[in-house]
Amino acid sequence: MRTAPLVLDVRQLRGLSGRIATNIVRLELGRNVRCTDKVVGELADLVVDPVKKRVTHLVVKPQHGSGASRLVPIELARPVDGEPDIQLECTSGEVLEMPHVEEFAYLRLDESPARDPDWDVGVTRVLALPYYEAAGFEGAAGGLGQDVGIAYDRVPKGEVEVRRTSSVKTSDGHHIGDVDGFLVDEEDQITHFVLERGHLWGRREVTVPIGAVAKVESDAVTLDLTKDEVEKLPAHKLHRWL
Repeated sequence: MRTAPLVLDVRQLRGLSGRIATNIVRLELGRNVRCTDKVVGELADLVVDPVKKRVTHLVVKPQHGSGASRLVPIELARPVDGEPDIQLECTSGEVLEMPHVEEFAYLRLDESPARDPDWDVGVTRVLALPYYEAAGFEGAAGGLGQDVGIAYDRVPKGEVEVRRTSSVKTSDGHHIGDVDGFLVDEEDQITHFVLERGHLWGRREVTVPIGAVAKVESDAVTLDLTKDEVEKLPAHKLHRWL
């Protein structure tokens, strides 16, 4: 357990409840991750214990997209006053020795990656459909039963992975936006998650209490609220360069 909260950008908490709760901090996806020697990458995803609703690991994507993303225990993150980057108590070389996240396989569309006794499957991405020589789009679409290239992330057994574009659905089945980040306390327990709604310049964020979350799965969050109930939650306009 850390002796102080992880301070990532406490200024962004102003206005959530009329004051700043100093023991609640924001894990914002896309932030730079800095080691003791240099910036090592950015926070691509978060790994969560879906039962305890606790952040367990950071998925750190290397700068400029070169190299493998790494699974970093949340305990290595340390508090730094006034610093927006995520700070790690290790060197960039030590991060490179941590478990890599991404795997690749050729599978049929109705298949899943092989089960592993130590790892579960997190976020999955289809990278390439089969190539058919001298066949147009219709020919390729007709052959979707063939093997496709799948990239998937490995996460510790029993845990799930959430990224910035993870879908958020209401209890009555509506897609209402994407995950943008989490608010956590000094025990790394999630207190709220940040929902991003809208498009382009009309984007807004809604801070949803974790008690209103019915289920967290890899790449998906389901609320225990209807669409109408979410519409009544306070929303704040985002000021972010695209």
